[in-house]
Amino acid sequence: MEYTLENCQKLVDDWVHTFGVRYFSELTNTTILMEEVGELARIMARQYGEQSFKENEKDLDLGDEMADILFVLICLANQTGVKLEDAFKKSMEKKTRRDKERHRENPKLLEN
Repeated sequence: MEYTLENCQKLVDDWVHTFGVRYFSELTNTTILMEEVGELARIMARQYGEQSFKENEKDLDLGDEMADILFVLICLANQTGVKLEDAFKKSMEKKTRRDKERHRENPKLLEN
């Protein structure tokens, strides 16, 4: 199976209805999404920032946390009728139109 966003939305929906019984409410899933983003932020602060890992954080995995975020985001998309593949394509087109020269002309990005 190809892991397109469309297929991932179906996989998550199938999983929720098979193992999760039903979706949590949109508000609960939004809160869970923020929790997952916080877990990612913790790893980023320790791996790329000035904080150090605590002894019980040695096994945290950046990819796992990103995948957890994606799972909950897909749940929210499924619950609200958003087709992520279409939304992502539209967002990329918008960003390309709006920013095609903006970043190349940004002196802050040209500094080393």
